[in-house]
Amino acid sequence: MKPGHGEVLIAEGDPEVSEEERELVEAFRAQLDLGMWAAVPVTGQAGRREAQMVKSFEDVPRDADRVIFFPRAAGGR
Repeated sequence: MKPGHGEVLIAEGDPEVSEEERELVEAFRAQLDLGMWAAVPVTGQAGRREAQMVKSFEDVPRDADRVIFFPRAAGGR
């Protein structure tokens, strides 16, 4: 998400379809190459919004409906 811009769709597809999975993996890697972090939204306790960090496409749960990419904090590693 960008301030004032809402969510931006980077890629979408069905990971069960090999061609679409390849495109999703390429888009995922491209975002990481840009220095972004990735997280998958999960439902926390009492309906709290939480996310699980992922470092590779293989870490994304197959039933996830989205991956959120966000920039690292300035000076972060």
